[in-house]
Order: sequence, then C-alpha cells, then structure tokens
Amino acid sequence: MARTNLDMDVLRTLVTAQQLGGFNRAADHIGRSQSAVSQQIRKLEEQVGETLFQKQGRALVLTPAGETLLAYARRILDLNDEAVSAMRDSAIAGVVRFGLPADFAEAWLPTALGRFKRSHPAVKIEVIVDRNRLLLERLDRGELDLILSLGNGTRPDSEKLTTLSFEWIGPAGADPVWTEGEPVPLAVYEAPCFFRQRALDTFDRAGISWRIAFTSPSLSGLWAAVEAGLGITLRTAIGLPSGVRVLTGDTRLPPVQAAALEVCLHDGGRAMEPSLSRLRSIIAGTLMENIPISR
Repeated sequence: MARTNLDMDVLRTLVTAQQLGGFNRAADHIGRSQSAVSQQIRKLEEQVGETLFQKQGRALVLTPAGETLLAYARRILDLNDEAVSAMRDSAIAGVVRFGLPADFAEAWLPTALGRFKRSHPAVKIEVIVDRNRLLLERLDRGELDLILSLGNGTRPDSEKLTTLSFEWIGPAGADPVWTEGEPVPLAVYEAPCFFRQRALDTFDRAGISWRIAFTSPSLSGLWAAVEAGLGITLRTAIGLPSGVRVLTGDTRLPPVQAAALEVCLHDGGRAMEPSLSRLRSIIAGTLMENIPISR
C-alpha cells in the first residue's frame, strides 16, 4: 500500500489558520488568497479522508479529526524546523541572556528552551525570571540581551506579540474569600507593581472598600496566598496553577477599565547576534502556539 506524504506547506497553513483564528488572517499572514488557503485545506482533507473544520455560527472550528491532525502537524513542523535550524546554524555558538516574568516561566518556557537547545547545542543560555521593571533595568544596563515583558509596548525597542486581559483571580474552591459588606481582601506584589496599582485604582473608582491581606515579592507566594483563600488578586490568566481560577461572573467585582496588556519582546535596541536572533524567533513562535494572538 502506497504511503501518503502530507504536504509540509499545507500543514503549516493548518497550524497558522488555527493560531490566527481563521482562514482570512492565515491568508494574509502567509501571503496567499483566501481561496488558495481553502483549497490547501480541502487537499489536506482529501489526503486524510476526514473533515477538518466545521461551521459553528459564523466561525469555523476544528472537528475532532482536525484537533488530532493539528497536534501531529505541530510535532511534524517542530521536527522539520529543528532539523533545518540544526543544519543551517550548527556553527552558531556563544551565550544568550534572556529574561521573562514568572507568569510565563512555567507555562511554556521549558518547551521554548528545549527547542533552542536541540538546534543550537553549542550556545549557552542564561535565563533570569524576575519582575518586569527589574528585567527592563537589567536589559538597559546590558546585563540581559533579550526580555519578554508585560505592559511596556511604548518602548522603542518593543516587538508586540499579543495582548492579554486583566482578570480577577481567586481560589479554585467554592468557599467564599469574603462576605458582603466587608473590605475585599487582596493578595498583591510588593510596590511598585502595575497589577497592584490597577487593582487598587479599580476598587477606588467603583467605591468598593479593600484591604491588603497579603504581600509577596514572588508569584509563587502570591498564588499560595490566593489558593489558601487569604485574598484575591489581579493578574492575567496565563500560567495559573490548579489551585486558583478566574473569577468569571462574580458581580461583586468591578470590571477593570483598562486597555489589555501588551506582551512584547525587547532587545534594548542593540544589534543581535545570530544565536540571539534564533532564540527570539523560537520564543515568539512558542508563545504564538500557546497564547491566542491578538492583532
């Protein structure tokens, strides 16, 4: 029986369409017409003998078969890209120093660094996990080469990747953290912190009493306090541990009247060595796979 060879370009189109939320955006991203992208997907459906997308209202969503193929497509493309990088960049060496907030460190950093290390084994990676302000200071002092940050899109060296909304976060359990009429207990970072300040400003504008019940210098300490029911906090929904959840639908909490947070890469405006350029590409690509990209 003849084996079927899936077209790599079509698999990449499938992944891109899912990442960007539709064929229109995928077509713009890869420089093809929408009809050409649709034809690629139909060709892929013929090859595998399954329908990959179905209508849900006005949107197209993956079928169960589409979800299965998407997972394989990502693995196939990862191996392809790693192989190409390894052949092209095998001579690249040196040291790259990368910084990022704790929000992202556990969610997808191991995947990104694993990809980079496999394709660039001669490059040493130094990673710093810290708060946004401190990362930017270290970048500007030349102590870091590249950082990922939240909420600093106005810097001239910013490359915006996506945006994230503010969310009220509480314990995963059903026990109430506070009762009606009491000041809302908050678990926050030490000042200065824009999440902390945004939470206080939001409650003040809504005329709701609050009290700081727990202060932490680290995100792990913050999550431990929230999980224990000591207070709620304001963060994004990225990298939430199992013991906490987004407090969707809690009418006691005021909406955060603020623009979404920009997730950006920063290089300090300095020229990039090939090794750092490759790390930047892998970080951006891995983030794109794990977080819905906003345009």
